[in-house]
Amino acid sequence: MFEFITDEEERGQVGIGTLIVFIAMVLVAAIAAGVLINTAGFLQSKSQETGQQSSKQVSNRLQEVATVGNVTGSPEKVDFVNVTVTQAPGAGEIDLQNATVTWIGPKGTYQLTHGANFTAGEVVPADTKEFGHKVTKDTDNSAPVLNDADDRLQMVFDVSTFTSDLGEGNEVTIKINTMAGATTSIRFSVPEALGNKEAVEL
Repeated sequence: MFEFITDEEERGQVGIGTLIVFIAMVLVAAIAAGVLINTAGFLQSKSQETGQQSSKQVSNRLQEVATVGNVTGSPEKVDFVNVTVTQAPGAGEIDLQNATVTWIGPKGTYQLTHGANFTAGEVVPADTKEFGHKVTKDTDNSAPVLNDADDRLQMVFDVSTFTSDLGEGNEVTIKINTMAGATTSIRFSVPEALGNKEAVEL
């Protein structure tokens, strides 16, 4: 016996096939859309994170207020350098404990870290490659963290602990790198005449 397929049955089979293909296409499109949405969200969050990090690298830096050298000996030389710093405009909290300093002087280049020797509430540099700090103004006792535009801290460099005392005309560059990756460069030179002086502005 032969079975005859009518036109209506053929159209029904074609319709079911088309429906199956359509459903498959919808499923594929839905999966692809989900992947695209997730990827877009991930990229957006990464771009925001990168933008915030870049912003911190630019804004979370220190600003020099004054640099003073202590004069001693005969012939006179500078044995201590005190750099008073504050937050740069727009900067967030800056912790000097996490800062690193590159000292570029006449005797070479030195990497300095924050000291840990405490004397009368201040941090003094030890006989190693360290810098200390003194509080100039800190209303909430947050030192060594600068968290207010009015905060002033002195970064103390005992020059003899990592190099030699600075003589007349010597030039130095200090690069201060904060935890956020922002860098502040401070350049100064010792005056040509140190005689009869106890301190000089650098």
